[in-house]
Amino acid sequence: MKLKTKSPSKQRKRLYDAPYHSRSHTLSAHLSSELRNSNNSRTLPVRKGDTIRVLRGDYKGYEGKISRVDRQSYKIYVDGINREKADGTSIPVPIHPSKVEITRLNLDDKWRNKILERKGPKEEEKKPEEKKTKKVKKPRARKKPTKKPVKTEEKE
Repeated sequence: MKLKTKSPSKQRKRLYDAPYHSRSHTLSAHLSSELRNSNNSRTLPVRKGDTIRVLRGDYKGYEGKISRVDRQSYKIYVDGINREKADGTSIPVPIHPSKVEITRLNLDDKWRNKILERKGPKEEEKKPEEKKTKKVKKPRARKKPTKKPVKTEEKE
């Protein structure tokens, strides 16, 4: 999502006021180096079922599957990352997707497969197509404008 302003307060406002359908694109995470090479993409929106590795925070280094994506608060919930409350009950800990890395994609969704196909493999892996030569037209020589003599009236 390209923002039209550099003002931090306006950027925050647009983030918080963003419509629900466009929030999923903001909920993107980096791909691991293997996935980055194979999918020709640096980031993808996170989905339920993706396997991720936490890169920052108290749970750094932990790997697990995404159990829930919360578009309202821009957070994801991962299986196994829980916190115990004072009364002893266990609740899942929300994590921002910018602090994780996707290690395995959930490809059950046909729409996600179409997105990856559209991005396509790297240029090196593509089959070289025959180059079509275009006829280049030479620019026409311009005629130099002729200067008309300026008639001046001479006073005698």
